[in-house]
Formats: sequence, structure tokens, C-alpha cells
Amino acid sequence: MKKLFLFGIIIIFGTASLYPCTNILVTKGASVDGSVMISYNADAGGFMEPLYFSPARDWGPNDSVEIYDWDTHKYLGKIKQVPHTYQVVGLINEYQVSIGETTFGGREELRDTTGIIDYGSLMQLALQRAKTAREAIKVMTSLVAEYGYYSEGESFSIADPNEVWIMEMIGKGPGGKGAVWVALRIPDGYISAHANHSRIREFPLNDPENCMYAPDVISFAIEKGYYKPSDGPFSFSDVYDPPTPGSLLYCEGRVWSIFRRAAPSQNFPEDYWRAVKGAKPYPLWIKPDKKLSVRDVINLMRDHFDGTPYDLKKGLAAGPFGCPVRWKPLVWKIEGDTNEYAWERPISTQQTAFAFVSQLRAWLPRQIGGIHWYGVDDNYTNVYIPIYCSIKEPPECFRLGSISNFTLESAFWIFNLVANWAYTKYSYMYEDIRKVQKELEDKFFDFQPAIEKVALELYKTKPELAVDFLTDYSISQSNLVMRKWRQLWEYLVMKYNDGYVNDVTKDHGRKPKGVGYGNEFFKMFIKERPGYYDVKWREKPETFYNKEGKATEGSK
Repeated sequence: MKKLFLFGIIIIFGTASLYPCTNILVTKGASVDGSVMISYNADAGGFMEPLYFSPARDWGPNDSVEIYDWDTHKYLGKIKQVPHTYQVVGLINEYQVSIGETTFGGREELRDTTGIIDYGSLMQLALQRAKTAREAIKVMTSLVAEYGYYSEGESFSIADPNEVWIMEMIGKGPGGKGAVWVALRIPDGYISAHANHSRIREFPLNDPENCMYAPDVISFAIEKGYYKPSDGPFSFSDVYDPPTPGSLLYCEGRVWSIFRRAAPSQNFPEDYWRAVKGAKPYPLWIKPDKKLSVRDVINLMRDHFDGTPYDLKKGLAAGPFGCPVRWKPLVWKIEGDTNEYAWERPISTQQTAFAFVSQLRAWLPRQIGGIHWYGVDDNYTNVYIPIYCSIKEPPECFRLGSISNFTLESAFWIFNLVANWAYTKYSYMYEDIRKVQKELEDKFFDFQPAIEKVALELYKTKPELAVDFLTDYSISQSNLVMRKWRQLWEYLVMKYNDGYVNDVTKDHGRKPKGVGYGNEFFKMFIKERPGYYDVKWREKPETFYNKEGKATEGSK
């Protein structure tokens, strides 16, 4: 008897990696060419996983699937296998169905640790078994109803070439098999976003074409005492994931930043995500000011609250070189201070394991229409590479290495080397990184029409030839990026060395440039230790004091 072990893309959540992911959902009427798109940043510190690849295959009547929790690898149980599973690359399948997620957590008491299906396995199983987004929703909800739902509350982005849905799900707690859930179709011409806080509020009860939900989603809340009909209209978010200052600051801020850039004419205020009491929540979906391309979605996903009062490249915390990274913990306290403090949580973050934009196109053969624009590590400094959904094998550079096995053949580690070097002198190095990043992504987008024209001609002759061609193209471009990024890393190490900015065009006669801290930091240093840095004749050594206010030995 065959058994399938589901070790897919393991997203590590928990208190050490709070509020980790971001998704954008784009309907075909909101895109420039009629593509449906979803984006996903999988953010978790200490996480790296090879690009998942599962070819299509047939199974016998006695075959099963062993389920392991994607967070801990804990064995959860066994479920029945289906007669046939579809090919999956990353989080897109051969029929151009793609799924992303963000964890909202929700009410802790609703976590059912006796359930068999965790959120990661749920996505993978749906992709292996569904040809459309609607089918995926049915697969996911049927599986948790039959086997129980193990994970915390989740928001899922579920898309195919014709439509995109947001589904939110949370368990029923120990002894409460299954889950309560709501799925809403994003209206054509609109976009949506979610970022670790439940976004579905009120929903229609009599519109099955656009809304699906668990029969007991409201009655269960009444039974548990979370909701009374006299409270007013039922809101999934308010009932199952009540907002807190934290969930607004760390999560809704990312939604705001997406919406404010996609539709600047609508002037979305920041008061809701800044936890102003009584502020109005952001809508679940909006109409963008202009239709979006894949590149537009990538740019929306690359963000540090740039150009706003919350720009992470500004202020003392950014250091002298405007680094947007805020080292963990996200939430922190000061000894002797009862207040709780937190950094802003941007869309782009250093602990991104992988990121993608799935492009799904109904007017093309499915082998050509589905693309996983895929990158690894910090998406502000990565490259999105076209990986077609029909490829016969994944690029090796996305399969090598692990979090405990460093190799220069691994894309994850090469991109980490560049990003982590850049964090030391960000305002300088990012310009060099952006130049190569843009050069490569420009090439991919410029070549895309020609590549797909050739693939279509081959498809007309024999579909298998088109698949071979797209496999070779996906692998060759991944290898190209690896070469370019390793060269970039070597260049950055030479140019930015020992605190200098070097002229790397010549070995002799060059004059390295020392780049200092800047006026803001110089003033801070002088204020901290008055007289210490003065270049002058002195009558006697300065007196310095320790933290107890006593003069140090060298000052007496």
C-alpha cells in the first residue's frame, strides 16, 4: 500500500514569529490583461523549505495520506487518498489553481489539537484534488468536516483563471469536530488583501454564487456565547477574531499600505490600523485606481511604509544608513516600564522564506497560462522568477540546502548573503541591488510574450513540446538569477568593505570613501557624552559616570 507523506511548505508560526504573512487578491477585471492573481509572502524566522514539487499520479483504492503538522512535523493521523492527484509546484497546480494564506489565530479556545488536518496540509491536498477555486473550497471544507481541523484561524486566498475567493476558517475547539468558515468571491474589477487578521465581516446568507459558509457559522457563535442576535448583524471577524490594538497595528497596517497605493484617490485614513477607538474598518475589497499588472502587484508587495510618516527607513531605529529592518522581538518592553511597545510590521521583512505572485490566465492553454512568479528571502531584495505550472521538474537551486545546511548552490542562501550584507549599509547597497533586480525582472517581463508565443506554437504541434520548452526556460532563468546574484554578492563584498565604499574598477590608485554616521547620529553621540569627542587641549581628563551616577575609577 502506498502512502503519501505531506511535507510541503512548512510555515512556522507561534509566539516567536507573530503576524508573519501577507496576501493580495486581484480579479481578472482588475488586471491589465485579464489575469487573475494572488500574492503571498511566507514570513517566518528560521524557516527555509525547498520548492514543493509533486507530479500528477494515480493511486490505488487502499492508498492513504499520512498527515504531519507543517509547524512541528508532529504526526496527526491518516486520511484516505483519492484515485488521482494533480501536479503541484509550490502553491499552484497544473489547472492554474493557486492558494495562499495568512494566520489570524482568533480565539485560542477554538484550537482543536485532536484534529487531523492542519492548514498547510489543507492547502496542499486541495491543490492536488481541485480543478477550480470552488472545488478547492469544497475539498478543504469537506476534509476538515470529516477529519477535524488542527490549526488556528486562517485566511485563505483561493484562485483559478476566472475568479478569486477569500475563505476564513477557525476550528471548534476540543471535542468540536470540523470548523466554522465563510468564503466570499471577490467581485470582478476589485482587489482584496489580508495580513494575519480576519477580514470577513458581514456576509450574505442567500447568495450561493458569491458566498459559501458553514451551516453553523452563526449558531455555533451563539452557542458559545460569542454573539447574540440582539448585538446586530453578524460579523465573522468581530466574533471569531475580535480586534485588538496589536492585531490592528501589526496586521491592518499592511492592508492599509496596499490599499493606499492601489487606490490613492480613495484617501484611506490610517486611524483604524493606528488603533484609534471608533475608527471604521477598511473594506474587504476595493476598486483600484488603475488596473494592475504582475509587476504592479510585486511592487505593492515590496513595501516598508515608504513615503509615509511610518517609513521604516527613517528615524533612529533605521540606523545611520536607513535600514528598514527592525530586529525581533516585534513587541517589546523596557525594564521598569509597564507599557508595551512595538515596531511597525511592514509587508517586506527580513524573515521571508519565499514569496510568489501567481498569474492565472483563462485564454491560454493551462500548461502555459499558469505562472508562479517565485522568489526567496526578503522580497524587497529578491527577484521574482517565472516558474510555469506545467514544468516537469523544479529548478535545482530552489531544492538545495536547508536552514542547517549552508550551500552556495542554494538560492535561499545566496539571497540571504546579499540581503544580510546590505543591512549593514542599506542606503548605499540597495541602489546596487535594485539595479540588478530591475535588470533581471525587466528581462523576464520583456521576454514573456515571445516565450509564450513559441510555447503556443509548440503546443499546437504537440503539448508535450511546450511543457519541455517551459521547463527548460524556468530552469535556465533560475540558474541565470543564481549566477547574477552570486556575482552581485561578490561585488558588494568588494565595494562595501571595512566601512568604506571602494572603487572596484581598479586595483591600484583608488581612493576608498569613508561614509560616516551623518549629522543626526553625530549630534546624538555628542549629547550622550558631552566633551568626550572634543578635539582640543584639556586641563584634566573628563569625568565620566557609571549608571549608578558614581565617577568611574579612570575619572577620579
